[in-house]
Amino acid sequence: MSLFLVNRYLGEEEDGSVSKETLSKALLAKLQKKAKEKQKRHSAEQREHLHEHPAEQVDAQKKRKADEDGGLEPQQHKKRHSETVASCSVEPVEETNIQHQEEIQSDISPESTTDTLPGFTLVGGFESKPVPKVDRVLPQWLAEPHVIHTDIKNNLISISDVPGLCAQLLKNLHSNGIQHFFPVQAEVIPAILESAQQGLLIGRGGYKPRDICVSAPTGSGKTLSFVIPIIQVLMDRVVCEVRALAVLPTKELAQQVHRVFASYAEGTTLKVVMLAGQKSFAAEQASLSEHRWNMRRSLADIVVATPGRLIDHMTKNSGLCLEHLRFLVIDEADRMIDSMHQSWLSQVMGAVYRSRGEPESVFRRTEAACITSASLSPPQTPLQKLLFSATLTQNPEKLQQLGLHQPRLFSSTYGHADSAAASPTHGHDRFNFPQGLTEYYVPCTMSSKPLLLLHFILRMKLHPVLCFTNSRETAHRLHLLLQLFGGVQAAEFSSQLSPGDRKKTLKEFEQGKIQLLISTDAVARGIDISGVKCVVNYDAPQYIRTYIHRVGRTARAGKTGLAFTFLLRVQEKNFLQMVVKAGSPGIQKQVVKPENLRSMEGQYEKALQKLADVIKEERAS
Repeated sequence: MSLFLVNRYLGEEEDGSVSKETLSKALLAKLQKKAKEKQKRHSAEQREHLHEHPAEQVDAQKKRKADEDGGLEPQQHKKRHSETVASCSVEPVEETNIQHQEEIQSDISPESTTDTLPGFTLVGGFESKPVPKVDRVLPQWLAEPHVIHTDIKNNLISISDVPGLCAQLLKNLHSNGIQHFFPVQAEVIPAILESAQQGLLIGRGGYKPRDICVSAPTGSGKTLSFVIPIIQVLMDRVVCEVRALAVLPTKELAQQVHRVFASYAEGTTLKVVMLAGQKSFAAEQASLSEHRWNMRRSLADIVVATPGRLIDHMTKNSGLCLEHLRFLVIDEADRMIDSMHQSWLSQVMGAVYRSRGEPESVFRRTEAACITSASLSPPQTPLQKLLFSATLTQNPEKLQQLGLHQPRLFSSTYGHADSAAASPTHGHDRFNFPQGLTEYYVPCTMSSKPLLLLHFILRMKLHPVLCFTNSRETAHRLHLLLQLFGGVQAAEFSSQLSPGDRKKTLKEFEQGKIQLLISTDAVARGIDISGVKCVVNYDAPQYIRTYIHRVGRTARAGKTGLAFTFLLRVQEKNFLQMVVKAGSPGIQKQVVKPENLRSMEGQYEKALQKLADVIKEERAS
């Protein structure tokens, strides 16, 4: 059929006497003839047009020169017609047409292709330019924090120099052996006391007090920074109501904060209650309130709770009333933000502003969207949020979930405050490391990790040592292995233990009865374990926040401490980059020679064989 179309185009009928090659040549000759005729007609029209319009002669000459030099337009015309006919012809015609197209392309010189044709825009020639780096733009309170020192030893402030502290609190401080405040405490305590100078109903100048955020290294005294001012403000209360709520991520941390509150509330009428699952639900419920003469009477002024247990008491109507809440403390704030999926904060806010008072009652509380004259009258008890963390996020989107009111940020940095005020805003994940911490990383293999740990304890005499693993299974197997090896007083600490066993283990570790405490990240946050000289990251942490909280268990309160991280070869590059970007003052390489471990290899192999049998027995049971 295609051959018939070609023949009709040539003006011939189909017969078998004409060969395919002859048809191809005839077709090509006819196309070339038509192209030449069209070019002649086009040139004649141009000459006639220029004769009638002499003013355009210069432009016509340029166009004619471009056409004569390149011959691009008639060749392009030939190319278009060749492609059209080739699509309808047989294979030999297609091959001849392709050869002709290649000849046309070879006739076009490079100079002619680079010239700009009339009526066409030449595309290309773009230069690659580097994309400018976009600087982060933070809210003013994040970009310009109130900078406090991390050098604790050289910036201690006498407790008598901090204004506003009452005689009872000074007595309690002396009885606990505290003569000086750390820099964080000396800055934050007066700021919280200042917001309550006018009493519980109104803030300074009649306005709602500003929320306070504190980002300071681990072991810098953040807990006492909110315990002291809260007790100072509430100690003159007349009616017992829950006016302070501290929410913490773990049971151990809640126990620690509860002990501090109870210690400094001695000599006052304030009552501190903990809701962390340490007691039965009924026992916790009985400690919150009682009913007398068909009326509820609160038995708690300060409540320390974990989010899950707090929600249980709020949803089961256990007698927890938050309508008079004055302070909401969120410790380890970055982790609490990550657990916002539990919606504990929204439920707390709903309970705070669910007032049963009359519309004009002085105790009526409404959550104002913005400050207006109507929202300030009549005055109402304000709710002030206090956030504390060693790794407080600088992501405004995350902080927005907390609904902060004109927040004020206190942030630690290295060096002097007047020369490094902008330091906390450098980078997305720069944090503060304890000043007395010395960091090391140890290159190793998977099989040499237990031997390295034994080398540190038995040869280098580093104890007590707090060792962190990434899983409960690893912690359990390592504990069994060291028990089978012998010579090391080791204990295991994880969420698999009961609350009583965990408390007993921590106590024995603090007393020095345990040389090595193998733990998951259950104690990595906030727990103050006295006497920890060395922290070992048996498994390298995946996130910088985990690393900071792990190594923060040592070098606390201005003391010195060591931190070792065992790194496989494939982990070294990413881990070191992560630590440096986070603002580490420097992590050193510690190499342990293989010959230092060979003397323990025989006993280690025997312990491994016994470990396999022990694990089989555990699985069978």
